[in-house]
Amino acid sequence: MKLYYVYILKCSDGLTYTGITNDISRRLEEHQKGLINNCFTFKRRPIELIFQQEFNNVEQAIYFEKKIKNWSAKKKYALANGEFDMLQILSECRNATHSKYNPNIK
Repeated sequence: MKLYYVYILKCSDGLTYTGITNDISRRLEEHQKGLINNCFTFKRRPIELIFQQEFNNVEQAIYFEKKIKNWSAKKKYALANGEFDMLQILSECRNATHSKYNPNIK
């Protein structure tokens, strides 16, 4: 059975990178050595693996990677640290027009 990994890297500048691979060791080595010079992490080395999730279904892995790729760094760090309560808080809409914050909307 082939495995797929969704991973989050912390870059040297504090930014995060989210990716997917079927060989986590090889991919981390590529990031760390800077083998792909137009990769987001190339100028942000060294990198640190802060999260990985294993999948046995490539479609599920792709779905999860796309879902978290656009998250804020705070949400990614909360996921990486297992802070699921914080993850939920960071996911709530804080827009003033949201029904939770607007008493005129019932």
